[in-house]
Amino acid sequence: MALNTAIRHLKKGDWAKAHAVVQNDASHMGCWAHGIVHLLEGDLGNARYWYRRAGRPFPRERDPSAEIDALVAQMKVEAPMKVEAPAKVQARPRTAT
Repeated sequence: MALNTAIRHLKKGDWAKAHAVVQNDASHMGCWAHGIVHLLEGDLGNARYWYRRAGRPFPRERDPSAEIDALVAQMKVEAPMKVEAPAKVQARPRTAT
C-alpha cells in the first residue's frame, strides 16, 4: 500500500519522499498524511489546507510524530478485515449420457 510507504518516509523525517507518494492519494487518509508532510516541512498554511481536506482538526501541538502515530492507529481501525479465500472446489468429471 502506497500510504504505508509514505508513513515509512514520514517516520524517517523524509517529507520530500513522503510527499511524492501522498500527492497522488485523494482519500481522507491520504489527505491527512499530506497534511502531516507539510507539518513536518514547516509549511503550516498548506498543512492546514490538507487537514481540512481530510476532515481533521489542525493539531494544536503541531507534533508530527504524534500525528503519524494517530494516522497509523486510525489506519489499523479502518483496515478491511482479511477475508480468507473460499476453498477450491474440484469439478466432478462429466459422465457420458
